Amino acid sequence: MVHYSFLLLVISLAAGMESDIIGGKEAKPHSRPYMASIQINKHHTCGGMLIREDYVLTAAHCLNRSVFSRKDHFEVVLGAHNITQKEKSQQRIPVKKYIRHPMFEQNNEINYSYDIMLLKLKNKAKLSKYVKVQPLPKKNGKTPANVLCSIAGWGLKSPNGNQASDVMREVSLKLQFSTECKYKWMHYFSSERMICSVSDGKHGFCLGDSGSPLICNTKPQGIASYTINGDCSNKSYPQVYVKTSYFLPWIKKNIG
Repeated sequence: MVHYSFLLLVISLAAGMESDIIGGKEAKPHSRPYMASIQINKHHTCGGMLIREDYVLTAAHCLNRSVFSRKDHFEVVLGAHNITQKEKSQQRIPVKKYIRHPMFEQNNEINYSYDIMLLKLKNKAKLSKYVKVQPLPKKNGKTPANVLCSIAGWGLKSPNGNQASDVMREVSLKLQFSTECKYKWMHYFSSERMICSVSDGKHGFCLGDSGSPLICNTKPQGIASYTINGDCSNKSYPQVYVKTSYFLPWIKKNIG
């Protein structure tokens, strides 16, 4: 079932709907043991990654607070390949607390260059060959253009379709020059806090892959944030990620 709750502003976000990687392939089962399916009322809304036994890192806009209520069941599923099945490898853990970056939403204005959120889990994950912690970059450094990265997620198999993928899929992407990202996105893009990938119209993330980590040289360098007007195969506008390493001090401060 597809779950619609995504936000529409000048840009359309990659959240709120079961969704998928465009132009990718099915991932080898459990080859990304850090991956989390973030679910509200049993419906996949976003991706995320386990960064400590009790914390998942994702995008702030994955939780639309104007729609979310205390009655909603907010949880993460770890160790999954097929999210429609009850696999023995899966761990379903309720979210105890969410911590959105305080600069993401101020005075009813959204700043997507702070599109990052921590989810404190009610119970610690049991680490296994199916569930592992993903180490973060050690410092805030530059990630050069043309580096080949990859991203994974669950859901739509084509940008204009409505058929979601039950299994995790993945795709390889090249990073774009920050100057090109800034030229295209103007004030929506922060070179300090964001990176973007080359848009060839054939490969990319789509609605619901928000929060999934962009892995470059085994390190999570970005968190999927937004694309243009819900058009996951747009050739003109690069897809944008929050730069993980910039937020290392904020992450460490909040998880202790």
